[in-house]
Amino acid sequence: MVRSESKGRPSEARSRLVNTACQLFYAEGIRAVGVDRIATEAQVTRATFYRHFASKDDLVLAYLGVADTAMRRRADEAVAAGLPAADTIRALSKSIAGSIQSPGYRGCAFLNAVAEFPDPAHPVHMAVLAHRQWFLDKVTELLANIRETPAEAAAHHFVMMRDGATAAGCLFDPVLVCETFLQGVEGLLRTHASRSIEPAGS
Repeated sequence: MVRSESKGRPSEARSRLVNTACQLFYAEGIRAVGVDRIATEAQVTRATFYRHFASKDDLVLAYLGVADTAMRRRADEAVAAGLPAADTIRALSKSIAGSIQSPGYRGCAFLNAVAEFPDPAHPVHMAVLAHRQWFLDKVTELLANIRETPAEAAAHHFVMMRDGATAAGCLFDPVLVCETFLQGVEGLLRTHASRSIEPAGS
């Protein structure tokens, strides 16, 4: 667990550690970046690092927490606009596409992290799965508001398209990747609005 501050507010040193970790872990990979480098670039001592985090894994969880909070905020903003459910899905999709086309994009922070922590029992792996379950539940809820039919299959379809776009966005032309993703979302919305999407193999 990440250690909390006694007054309920993160210290400046902790904030620098988390911000530095977010930059380095995302740009270079989690395993490739050590505690000493993070402490040095955050301008804190190794002792200060361990006053705030029991281990590097705790800092990794804080890094993923930042990414999780950002994604939840984007989803909340899309919902708060008060648009019809289909337009909310479109707004969320455009937000994802915007991230893919941002400078320094290296793919999905969660997919990158789980590739480095394949053990299902590891806290980092479990944090990734928890985030993905939240995202799947959110998309399922939005799709269920479009049509009164089980939306789980359509939601899984959306998440797989999102995964494909985030993975391809750092390998190929991000503009083309995003165009393809958004076209796919439109097709999914049309299909879901008109009929149930049967699970694969049914």
